[in-house]
Amino acid sequence: MRLLLVEDSAALRDSLSAALAAEGYAVDTAADGHAALAFLAHYAYDLVVLDLMLPGVDGLEVLRELRRKKQPARVLVLSARDQVGDRVGALDLGADDYLVKPFAFDELLARLKALARRRFDDGSPRLTVGALTLDTAARLASGPDGPMALSPKEYALLELLLRERGRVHTRAALFERLYAGSSTASDKVIEVLLSTLRGKLARAGVDGLIETRRGFGYVVG
Repeated sequence: MRLLLVEDSAALRDSLSAALAAEGYAVDTAADGHAALAFLAHYAYDLVVLDLMLPGVDGLEVLRELRRKKQPARVLVLSARDQVGDRVGALDLGADDYLVKPFAFDELLARLKALARRRFDDGSPRLTVGALTLDTAARLASGPDGPMALSPKEYALLELLLRERGRVHTRAALFERLYAGSSTASDKVIEVLLSTLRGKLARAGVDGLIETRRGFGYVVG
């Protein structure tokens, strides 16, 4: 899933970005509201983690603009402002959740997973297609022959295809959803990921799950 992290503290921004990337998120980072709006104008995000006290354009204005454009991204406000009025104001403007600093990373991660389920209108943490079960809370894929050892990117690719089952994704579209704008990789990396993922699925007893539609892209039917 692609995530925009908007945070003016360089130390917190860097540590959170690294931790979220290690969990398989494709993370773009913005240090101020102007940069955040530029990212939102060019990319579609599944999730946004948004600080309120930003230089230039503040977080509430970023939130207003995001909702004005009717973008479907789920927004978690991450702020040191801990008054009830601050929370109510952000939620009224369209934030989906509000977490006060300081915070535990595990809680942030759990809230993002919950927002991702809401993003795809799926209240259950389990996705099941045929013999495959994906536990999105534990980030674990299992087949008839047991659990699979997936890399974060392999897991992210599988989750995306399952959540958007029936939708054909081009290689470029998958790359944009799974890799940050700062990535130096080519979209050909998607073919490598698909190859290794298919191999792991087959060894776990789940074969033929991901179809290749020649000239169109890839889909879980």
